[in-house]
Amino acid sequence: MPELPEVEVTRLGFADRIAGAHIDAVRVGKPLRWALAVEPDALVGRTVHSVRRRGKYLLVDLDAGLLLMHLGMSGSLRFDASLPAPGAHDHFDLVTSRGTLRLNDPRRFGAVVYAEDEAAPWAVKLLGGLGMEPLGDAFDFERFHSGLRRRRAPIKQVLLAGDVVVGVGNIYASEALFLAGIRPTLSASRISRPRAVRLHAAVREILARAVERGGSTLRDFSNIDGQSGYFQLEATVYGRAGEPCKVCATPIRQMRQGQRSTYFCAKCQKY
Repeated sequence: MPELPEVEVTRLGFADRIAGAHIDAVRVGKPLRWALAVEPDALVGRTVHSVRRRGKYLLVDLDAGLLLMHLGMSGSLRFDASLPAPGAHDHFDLVTSRGTLRLNDPRRFGAVVYAEDEAAPWAVKLLGGLGMEPLGDAFDFERFHSGLRRRRAPIKQVLLAGDVVVGVGNIYASEALFLAGIRPTLSASRISRPRAVRLHAAVREILARAVERGGSTLRDFSNIDGQSGYFQLEATVYGRAGEPCKVCATPIRQMRQGQRSTYFCAKCQKY
């Protein structure tokens, strides 16, 4: 599933190119996870102002309203002045004066939803429960630590939940916990302030590095130009069960938490 770094890489790939474009046509294919919530023709004639990101959602700001885009489990976006005819898994085309933005999603868990503004019911439903953004000044340490202290669940599960900090997916949670030296099973409420400082910095560092590497491609993800990400090639623990830890040479362990695989070093992450 595309996580925050992959969505940010996607945004960076077309945000500047589509800004200022006029919408000439909208094509909707097979039904996606949620309906568009507006007649496609109602978007024709509007102008794209900018493209933002909130968690794993892309927010395409128009001169009237906005489009909320989610890549689902296996979706990807393309933006080009000359795309081929839509294929079987191409479910949404935003045809603009600067090119066509196309959502391809074999599993159809992605979505494109129109909202009049961020206070509209659909926008509140999708964005209202999201935690702090980890990239940028909004990632406040005091709020982060306070959020952890209120949660008794294992820290790995709290990071994945997205209500304390948003966008720390499975790969990045394992990597950040390793960098901070914290065992994935430790209750979030038991993390001391000094260790929370390390984790706060580790989350920011891991996600920023992932964006620089173009995200992670394990199965389907590719960026706006169809290229794969490379962060997974330098992972320290994720996907390396049985291989020696890059710090202490202890074999990396794998376990299941909430039906997701967790990777950690028993020596580097004792507590």
